[in-house]
Amino acid sequence: MATAVLPAEYTVRPPAPADSRAIFALVSAYNTAVIGSADCTLADITNGIVDPDFDPRTDGWLVLDRYDVPVGYGTAFGKGDREVAEIEVLSQDAMVAGWLFDRSLRRAAEMGREAGHAHVTVDSYVYRADAALRELLSEREFSTGTTFNRMRIDHTGPVAAPDVPAGYVVHRGADDDRTRRIAHDVIIDCFRGQFGFVARPHEEWLEARAAYANFSWSQFTLLELDGKAVAFRDCSDRDVEIENCGHIEGLGVIEAARGRGLATYLLRDAFALDAAAGRTGTILHVDTNNPTPALHLYLSVGMRPTLVLEGWRRTIPATR
Repeated sequence: MATAVLPAEYTVRPPAPADSRAIFALVSAYNTAVIGSADCTLADITNGIVDPDFDPRTDGWLVLDRYDVPVGYGTAFGKGDREVAEIEVLSQDAMVAGWLFDRSLRRAAEMGREAGHAHVTVDSYVYRADAALRELLSEREFSTGTTFNRMRIDHTGPVAAPDVPAGYVVHRGADDDRTRRIAHDVIIDCFRGQFGFVARPHEEWLEARAAYANFSWSQFTLLELDGKAVAFRDCSDRDVEIENCGHIEGLGVIEAARGRGLATYLLRDAFALDAAAGRTGTILHVDTNNPTPALHLYLSVGMRPTLVLEGWRRTIPATR
């Protein structure tokens, strides 16, 4: 397939934190056209630009029209040792979207080559309702790897706090270096092998969390048994601005402790905390191909799917 060409009347440059509000307007308009809501916050945009593992000079492209108004935005984000990259492309102009996608793919290959890999796995996430982007992915030989359901439960009044499972201790917050190291290790243990997950070096993980808005160590919860962490829940205020809902960024139980009701406890505990804080609901995302029966769990506690996203994947050569 021939590489797409950027229309002559457009210019392109790297994004900067000062562009966050303009990019947010672009993303909001695009998402609203596709799914009927912005599904994005200004903090989401800024978080992406300031992530310590993202270099705007080489990994991002902001396309502007002749009036310097953004008409397209694309990023390539290298994960781990750069054997995996995630690309994101957004434009209502098909030519701009095509150009951004091809440029992002080239950068993904460059990342892999610079790290000494022969191939790079490239992931991209798209709303199921976004027919144009799904077609663009298909034309470039991507295929669907999994689907994600956005799950929600509404809180119309107080929610009873669940009893802590017998023998377990709840550790709320991660205020010291030791707890943060344990928290990171538990996340890796729980999510290893799942679609799109690549463990970040600990210091990089810490730096990213420190840079992100809407995250607080006070919202990190560990479940411990005999002094060992066996499950976690990581929450943020990401959806407070959008829908006045709590957001569960991640929830997991190590393999040896599964089947004991720990995930159910962590979910119901989050619901109670969100309701007490005046939130109208709690939201999370679940991979429908999760090796654990996570979707069934969320349905069983009263959550419902509200939106479907797809994870698309292609492996490309990293050679010149």
